[in-house]
Amino acid sequence: MRYLFLLGAAGAALIPFAATAQTAPAAPADTPASEPKDIVVTAQRLDIARDAIQPSLGASDYHLDRKILESQPGGVDRSLVQVLLQAPGVTLDSYGAIHVRNEHANLQYRLNGVIVPESISGFGATFDPHIADSVDLLTGTLPAQYGYRTSGVINLKTQSGAFENGGDIGLYGGSRGSLEPSGSVHGSSGNLNYFASGSYLENDLGVENPTASRDAIHDRTRQYRAFGYLSDILSDSSRITVFGGTSIGYFQIPNNPGQGGAGPNGANYLLNGNSVFDSAKLDQNQREITHYGVLAYQYAGGALNFQIAPFVRYSQTRFTPDPQGGDLILSGVADSSRLSSLTAGVQADGSYKLSDSHTLRFGVFFQNERTRSAVTSRVFAIDNSGAQTSDVPLSITDTGGRNGQLYGVYLQDEWSLTPTLTLNYGARFDAVRAYTREQQVSPRINMVWKPVAGTTFHLGYARNFTPPPQELIAAPTLALFAGTTKATDITTADPVRAEREHYFDGGVEQVVAPGFKIGLDAYYKIKRNLLDEGQFGPSLVLSPFNYATGFAWGVELSANYTHGPLDLYVNVARGQEKGRNIVSSQYFFAQDELDYIAAHSIFTDHSQRWTASGGASVTIKDGIGTLVPTADFLYGDGLRADDPAGIVPNGGKLPSYFTANFGIAQNLDGPGVLKGLSIRFDVVNAFDRTYLIRDGSGVGVGAPQYGARRGFFAGIRKKF
Repeated sequence: MRYLFLLGAAGAALIPFAATAQTAPAAPADTPASEPKDIVVTAQRLDIARDAIQPSLGASDYHLDRKILESQPGGVDRSLVQVLLQAPGVTLDSYGAIHVRNEHANLQYRLNGVIVPESISGFGATFDPHIADSVDLLTGTLPAQYGYRTSGVINLKTQSGAFENGGDIGLYGGSRGSLEPSGSVHGSSGNLNYFASGSYLENDLGVENPTASRDAIHDRTRQYRAFGYLSDILSDSSRITVFGGTSIGYFQIPNNPGQGGAGPNGANYLLNGNSVFDSAKLDQNQREITHYGVLAYQYAGGALNFQIAPFVRYSQTRFTPDPQGGDLILSGVADSSRLSSLTAGVQADGSYKLSDSHTLRFGVFFQNERTRSAVTSRVFAIDNSGAQTSDVPLSITDTGGRNGQLYGVYLQDEWSLTPTLTLNYGARFDAVRAYTREQQVSPRINMVWKPVAGTTFHLGYARNFTPPPQELIAAPTLALFAGTTKATDITTADPVRAEREHYFDGGVEQVVAPGFKIGLDAYYKIKRNLLDEGQFGPSLVLSPFNYATGFAWGVELSANYTHGPLDLYVNVARGQEKGRNIVSSQYFFAQDELDYIAAHSIFTDHSQRWTASGGASVTIKDGIGTLVPTADFLYGDGLRADDPAGIVPNGGKLPSYFTANFGIAQNLDGPGVLKGLSIRFDVVNAFDRTYLIRDGSGVGVGAPQYGARRGFFAGIRKKF
């Protein structure tokens, strides 16, 4: 079942252990004695206590359990981005990016409630649905335990193997040379629970096609992902858990045929006497790797519950230009770049039940990040008019590094004023010490009122503090490139600052009839130093900058109907975001852009007026198991683009688009080896719509990208 705007239940942390234990599934008849049964009950109880430390009281929670993940077109073989696009107010962008409530990035990923620091990636996904038992997207005015990245919190509750031994193995593939084998194993032995998952993906559409053609040129990708989880139940009230994973991706950068040079009057540059190069034959490549690990100790007593979780993450992105000099001939610059980040820290969260009416929650966070950058640029010397003075390139190496820290602490009280009215109030203090040195006290308050059964109102305010992503920042060294083809017209390079935000949110959820819910939510944001990111170089890694001021608003309407085997849902969102006066990293922009934006508020490039999504599935018992037809759709009004009149930055917009996906899965109940077998067939973009995600214009937009054309896919999976 889908839950739209699921408002965290007041007093969730107060569920008595005895009552929780009664909800545990009955042990099989052949379970020896009571010890394994007790371990299962204890594991469930600890899971509930862990979730209660960090409730979503007052926020909007879009929840998908494993059953829903498996019943969407593509099932668990679709990407996490495709899953999240079915949530309210989520907008599609290029390079595997999404925008929640029209914000750029500002997403926080958590595994089992623990923050996993963001990686340096252009478009490769660190996580995929194979590892998830459920996926939650939290938006709105978040309680005080959520800081740093606040437009959306994506929490994956991973599979743990606590209840039965088994696993699965599958193969999925189809159009554009797509092949995706995957498998997992899970189980328990005594007090130990374990889960391990691995997947491999290759296809010919690793990055969006820059042309409208069905097949991209030079766009092969290979991606490897692995995840492991191990938990040891130490006692009825404590356990220790270790989990971690890796993601490695190799990407060819797709080519756009027929491109002219970037030299004066659109001419190519001269390299060792040659000025001819076909842009369809460029050979640019990018490699992205991320490794992460978490060690968590959890204690769940009568009144006191807490979890302490040290974590570590290493990420690296490496871009290599065309080895034949195509970048130099076409653009006058060829960058070989290597960016890396090593992050280690600790997150501690706890709760204490003061009385029947008050539950305190508190926590601390610390993170140390060491980032390094090494860019070797091959460039040409030019004169004052911009004309090339030599056809022999210069090689300039620019290296840098920074050690930075994030600090955070919070305290809040969940106060049950009446049986139907709950107030959650508190504050957090955050500080960043990296490329910027800033701090802020951020009050948070949320009210949830349930006047009658089936009706829930929520109203909240949050002050947010969003530090710039250190892993994407490098100190500018503009003087190195003076008199070369990499020189910038603008030499101002003010540092990127932390974004500060006032966030107001309110909404209602109404159960109209059994199984039928509707939700309405509205929000308004006032921003200072609005953070945005753009692609300003050949590698597909974005660079941040700030608008001095900004605002965003939106309204989201969601409906969900579940009755027996039928599940239907639809989401519609209207919103926008604007910023004014670029006050950092100005050298990325042209002077006329800076001048206009200094005097006018403009749409951010990722702002989209209308977004809609929806879907349906039905489970049909057919005598050999279950037949599950599924469908979903996505509508986008179009991201921003150049003003057709050439006056207002981001003053135009791209055409709207509609795509639909269909799937059907047959799940077999047996006999023999057929038990647990599932066969599926899916059609993506069934009507073969050609649509632009980006057209290469707009503030901070580097190249055009088209959505994937129609594709046919099939898969087989066996559970054991």
